[in-house]
Amino acid sequence: MKPWRIVVISAVLPVAEPVIASLQGMGHDVVAWLTARRPQDMDKPPPVWGEITDKSAPQGVNLIMARDKADLAGLLRGLEPDVALCWGFGWKIPQEALDVPRHGIVNQHPAPLPRFRGSIPMAWAMREGDGEFFITWHRMDAELDTGPILAQTTVPILDEDTTIWEIGPKMLEASIGLLPRVFERLDAGDPGDPQATEGASWAGYFEEDYATIDWSKPRREIHNQVRAWHLSFDGGPVVGPIAELDGKRVKVNRTSLSDPGDGSQAVDAADGTIWILESEPI
Repeated sequence: MKPWRIVVISAVLPVAEPVIASLQGMGHDVVAWLTARRPQDMDKPPPVWGEITDKSAPQGVNLIMARDKADLAGLLRGLEPDVALCWGFGWKIPQEALDVPRHGIVNQHPAPLPRFRGSIPMAWAMREGDGEFFITWHRMDAELDTGPILAQTTVPILDEDTTIWEIGPKMLEASIGLLPRVFERLDAGDPGDPQATEGASWAGYFEEDYATIDWSKPRREIHNQVRAWHLSFDGGPVVGPIAELDGKRVKVNRTSLSDPGDGSQAVDAADGTIWILESEPI
């Protein structure tokens, strides 16, 4: 396989460097990292993984910040990519832009598509009590997360997986491990496997009814609720999960099903004790 010109499209800082390094290790030319420009007047704080700047971006690769999704097609045309890889990008990419790369645009989606299409699939896996996260590389089409599948794998969900900092590196390693198979199918002109017509669901932001912790629920259900909210990355209009502790309302950020031995507050749930590792007042 000859080296390809590749554009990485992502708004997730910790993804860029290892993905670019992996693609370069496969012999490809990563010509640019393309991301969305963050409005200066945006009220929300920076993402938990940090701001994308010239200093934080991988060196030796063009960093391009698009002002609007309508500009994506023109920017891609100037880069002349063979393929673009998308991972954690908030804009719906227009068909005009999808048509630019010779082999299209391929997206990494952390879900067993067609289940959990949408914004926060990992959070919904936690909410539903799944035993594993899925990773899917699929061709992008005009709709969201509906294109043909090129490669899939799974990563076990452990009880001690409480934040993206424990989960993220495992997901990253497994996702990168699928890239040789993805490129093999692309190079062969393989259109990919159509998604199933049944079992589709939407992983949208959580609603108000899920924002309150009920200590009368089983402790694992509460633990999953806390982890699910963490994996929503405060992206929706509702803040959660909120709990009553010692007569005060707090936002619970991390819990444990086993005693950490550091004096963390213990709370009785329906079927045992759960420990509050981190919380903040409301």
